[in-house]
Amino acid sequence: MDPFARPIEDAETLTELYGEPAPRAWTKDIGAVDEIARTLIAASPMVLVASHDADGRCDVTPRGGPPGFVTVLDAGHVALPDATGNRRLDTLRNVVDTGHAGLLFLIPGRDQTLRINGRACVTADPEVLQAVGAVGKPPRTAIVVAADEVYAHCPKAFMRSALWDPTSWTTAAGLPSPAEVMLAHQPDRRRTLAEEQAYLEDGLRNRLA
Repeated sequence: MDPFARPIEDAETLTELYGEPAPRAWTKDIGAVDEIARTLIAASPMVLVASHDADGRCDVTPRGGPPGFVTVLDAGHVALPDATGNRRLDTLRNVVDTGHAGLLFLIPGRDQTLRINGRACVTADPEVLQAVGAVGKPPRTAIVVAADEVYAHCPKAFMRSALWDPTSWTTAAGLPSPAEVMLAHQPDRRRTLAEEQAYLEDGLRNRLA
């Protein structure tokens, strides 16, 4: 089977399959960071950042910190501080390439999320960096996203997944450990499993900040 053999290639076919959205699906986009959005952002310790490169290759990466680590600069812009990572800089490179990003703010225990999509840039402007909070070391850069689209996202996906319900959580039994995953996905497997485990623990202990 070739799953790409018969793709849907136009929006009209999608509309035939699903029908027209309710008007409020469009009108809920307020296009600005109002007080409600500010409150939700201030409560969020985790945001998923969607971006794509100049060739259209997509990427979604999690960014986390203390609740409110994403700074509201004004009603039209939010800023995400850079944090210690592996220096691949996938998201930063994508934003530099295309000037766009999408944000999905998560709040533990709450099924409703907040989305902000818009123009974006990576900046090392000292004035911006002074306005954002550090997650670990002082940020070298920040991602600024314009609030071109701002709207609350319905809770259905979180309700269906029971994401915040501890009774639904998969136990660790039977799952590969993080060290096993990393070892299996590395082409150079000179480390033993114990060495990989020690390396990961050292990173979390000494290189998280």
